[in-house]
Amino acid sequence: MAELIYVTNVSLDGYIEDEQGGISWFPLGDEVFAFHTEMLRSVGTLLYGRRLYEAMAVWETDATLAARSDLTADFASAWQAAAKIVYSTSLAAVSTADTRLERRFDPVAVQELKATAGRDLTVGGADLAAQAFRAGLVDECRLLILPVVVGGGKPGLPTGMRADFELLDERRFPNGVLYVRYRFLGQRPAAPSGEPASA
Repeated sequence: MAELIYVTNVSLDGYIEDEQGGISWFPLGDEVFAFHTEMLRSVGTLLYGRRLYEAMAVWETDATLAARSDLTADFASAWQAAAKIVYSTSLAAVSTADTRLERRFDPVAVQELKATAGRDLTVGGADLAAQAFRAGLVDECRLLILPVVVGGGKPGLPTGMRADFELLDERRFPNGVLYVRYRFLGQRPAAPSGEPASA
């Protein structure tokens, strides 16, 4: 069975966007960018929410991005090679090849996709990932933690959910970015009101 992997960049205080929705604080550097490309090359299908899909579609629709360097050309090639499923109630149509538009996130359909896929899948976008976490579909969580605090914004991990993870791997990059790879062990029951959660 293929695994569903949540991959995202987060600030040190756990946000994927600042309070203005910006990500300009994401200077990853060439080594981290190449690492992203290798992770992308290892999966067969990308599950996206609308906003992230629209941000990433330029890697196919804007040829000037790939032309900037060998690094960007490699990333564009890896991104275009993957199948995409976009979940949106408002998107009229998709603009990239090998891309399917779904109006709602169906956990049963995603479980069937995991069971039949020949390669792993990733889920991108915090809102979509939260649905996948709560449905028990996420197998791994891979975070690239940037050495910056933004003070607020969109959390990278689901809020209002208790969960356990097992550390599988980690890597430090010279620019201060830390990669951590966790196995998702599942949700914990919420503690009764007024009682601390068990350790």
